[in-house]
Amino acid sequence: MSKTKTAFFCQSCGYESPKWMGKCPSCSSWNSFVEEIKQKKGSAAPFSKNSTDAKPVVLGDISRNEKQKNELQDKELNRVLGGGIVVGSLILVGGDPGIGKSTLMLQLAIKENLKVLYVSGEESENQIKMRAERIGILNEHCHILTETNLESILIHANNVQPEILIIDSIQTLHSSQIESAAGSVSQVRECTASLLRYSKESDVPTFLIGHITKDGGIAGPKVLEHMVDTVLQFEGDRNYVYRLLRTSKNRFGSTNEIGIYEMSGSGLRPVENPSEILVTNTDVELSGIAISSTIEGVRPFLIEIQALVSSAAYGTPQRSSTGFDAKRLNMLLAVLEKRCGFKLGAKDVFLNIAGGIKVDDPGVDLAVTMAVLSSNANLPIPAGIAFAAEVGLSGEIRPVNRVDQRIAEVEKLGYKKIIISQNIKGFDASNYKIDIVQCSKIDQVVKAVFS
Repeated sequence: MSKTKTAFFCQSCGYESPKWMGKCPSCSSWNSFVEEIKQKKGSAAPFSKNSTDAKPVVLGDISRNEKQKNELQDKELNRVLGGGIVVGSLILVGGDPGIGKSTLMLQLAIKENLKVLYVSGEESENQIKMRAERIGILNEHCHILTETNLESILIHANNVQPEILIIDSIQTLHSSQIESAAGSVSQVRECTASLLRYSKESDVPTFLIGHITKDGGIAGPKVLEHMVDTVLQFEGDRNYVYRLLRTSKNRFGSTNEIGIYEMSGSGLRPVENPSEILVTNTDVELSGIAISSTIEGVRPFLIEIQALVSSAAYGTPQRSSTGFDAKRLNMLLAVLEKRCGFKLGAKDVFLNIAGGIKVDDPGVDLAVTMAVLSSNANLPIPAGIAFAAEVGLSGEIRPVNRVDQRIAEVEKLGYKKIIISQNIKGFDASNYKIDIVQCSKIDQVVKAVFS
C-alpha cells in the first residue's frame, strides 16, 4: 500500500509548501497554511465529449464562431458583461451571504429563452422550486441538478448540452482526483480548472457562484480569479433594497460598468433609471442636502448627498462618512477651513450617500462641500440645483470627465440649474436649455447658490 502524500497549501493564494510555515512567502498572509492530501493517481476527469489533443493553428486559419455573444433579456447583466455572454466564457460571481447571488443566477436560468443547467450543491430540488415559483417560472428548458461530484456534473452536462451552465457554488464541489475536503484550495483549484476546460472545449458559458471571506475577497486561492474570464461582485446593504453588480475583471468588456437591481418579494428587478430612486422627491427644503451628477462606467445618474454639521460634544470632533471616502472628506473639510475661512475644525461632520451606494467619483466633491456648508449655516440649497465638479486643494473648481452626459441627465430629470467648472475647453452652454453656471472657486459657488 502506497503512502499518502500530503502538502501544506496557503488558503489565501494557493502556495504549496512541503512543511508548515507561519507566513506565506507568496502573499505574506499569516497562519494560512493547511495540510491537504495531494492528488492521487487515477483516470482523468471527463471534461467534454469533444476533448481532443491541442495542435498549433495559424491565426489566419482560425474560423470565428458566428454567434460570439448571447444577448440576455436582463439589460443590467448585459451591460456589466459587455453586451452579452461570450460563448465559452467562465464567469465568477461573488458577494456577501444573503445578498442575492443565487436569486440572480436562478432568474437568469428561468427567465432567459435558453437551455440552462442549474447545478446546486447548497439547496435541494424542492427549495429551488419554491424560489422559482416565487420569482415566476418562464423557461421550460431549465434543468435542475443537485450534485456536488464534479465528474458526475460534467457527465450530465455532456448529456443535457446546455447553452448556459450555472454552478452554485464552486466551494461545494469536490473531485475524486483530489482527496482533500470540499472547499479546500486543492479542490477549488481542480474543480475550476476542469470547468474551465469544459467551458472552452464545448463553448458553453459557465457561471460560478463563489463565497467571500470576511475581508470581502473571493474565498479560495487568488489564482481562482486569474483563471476565470470575468469576476462580478454583487454588493449592497441588506438594510436597503438596492443591489449593485460591479465588474472587477472582464476580458471581453469594460470594468467600469455597473448594474443596479431592486430586491423585492418576487426577486431582483433591474433598475433602468437609478436617478429616480436615489434622489428623494420632497416639497420641503431641508438643509444639508445637495444633488450631484455622477457617472459609473458610461451611465450617468443623480445621487443625493446628505450632511450634518453640529458642535462637537466631546474634545475631538467626529468625522463619519457612509458611501464616500472618509479621507477625501477630511481633505475637503481642510480646504473649506484653510482656503475659504469656514470654521469647521471644532465641529462634528457626518456624511451619507442616500440609497446605500458607494461613490468614488471626484465629480461629487462640489456637492459634498455644498452639503456641508448648507448644514453648517442651516440654509437649505434651493430646489432644482445640481453640482458636477471636483474641488482642488487650493479651493479651485476643477472640471470632470463626460460633463455633457452629466448635464443631459440633470436636464432630463427637470432640474433648472447645474454648477460646473469654468475651465472646460470647447464647452458650449448654448446647446442646453438648462441654466449652466460656471465657477472657478468655491466662493463663487456659495454666492451663486445662497445669494
